[in-house]
Amino acid sequence: MNLTIKDIAKMAGVSQSTVSKVINSYGGISERTKQKVETVINEMGYQPNFSARSLATKKSSLIGLIYAGKINVDMTHPYFNEVISTFKKNIGLLGYDILMFSNEHFLKDNGSYIARCQHFNVDGCLVIAGEEVEDATFELAESGFPCIGIDIELTGPKASYVMTDNVNLSRRVVEHFYLNSIRKIAFIGGMRESVISSLRKKGFLDAINQFGLEFREEWIQYGDFHEESGYVAMKRILEMREIPEAVFAASDMMALGALRAIREAGLQVPKDIRIVGCDDIAACRYSDPKLTTVKQDKERIGKLSAYMLNDFINGKSHIKPVFTDSEIIVRDSCGTNNSFW
Repeated sequence: MNLTIKDIAKMAGVSQSTVSKVINSYGGISERTKQKVETVINEMGYQPNFSARSLATKKSSLIGLIYAGKINVDMTHPYFNEVISTFKKNIGLLGYDILMFSNEHFLKDNGSYIARCQHFNVDGCLVIAGEEVEDATFELAESGFPCIGIDIELTGPKASYVMTDNVNLSRRVVEHFYLNSIRKIAFIGGMRESVISSLRKKGFLDAINQFGLEFREEWIQYGDFHEESGYVAMKRILEMREIPEAVFAASDMMALGALRAIREAGLQVPKDIRIVGCDDIAACRYSDPKLTTVKQDKERIGKLSAYMLNDFINGKSHIKPVFTDSEIIVRDSCGTNNSFW
């Protein structure tokens, strides 16, 4: 039996507007009337029509998920997969579903995220960082539409972002090496124009200068956060006249690629070169040797993103960005069992 609000109103002896107010949690209804309507709804197993409820509340309870940039990650990326899983769980508990936006065709026709959000009537968007981010992403945030970015700096009246304190993350790695008497350290970053890679490089150089460690321009190489690029970058470092004692790679995937290049060169980790990665993906625990890495608080990032976005949707504005802490997970590849964090 397909019941309508009109049917429920008749059974409860109230007006249709009263039933609508109860369903959509509006005030101005006595507790007695509310209980009477809810009793009929429960007894009859009535489910409000989604479209009708959306029109009544002006909200869809849908969140748009945007993988930003011409070069972007997807749901298979180990780090972002864990962040999004936590976000999905917490935003679901807050009453929302997720609609994923595809940008492949969108990039070809110079589309607008604002228009797409209006078309699908989403309440807000979670934006996942990529490279070569399209202007439409920043236009959406600056328009006043509720947005939270992960590893992408979004600004606007109802936009903010959550990311690890990447500068401090790199400083911790260099300090860890310093406290273990390692003085010659190389860095493999992501793409040169990457915001995250630039922040990690800044923290790396700040700590190198702070401790007066040896610096060589050729010991800084770039990849794209994926394994093959780490392999190629490490091969370039190994071709130098003098090789470093240690390497910090800005992602675990690049660190695993560097590990392969070192092994192919007939060198051993950590005996000849030590390696630290970043992200603490599952593969770190099964590589040979097991990879020392910097663990980002993926659960905290996902949960904060959900709650901040919900606050924007419900009227709050100008929430400041949040920078989360990181932790060095010491394993075999850095040649020490000493952790100072």
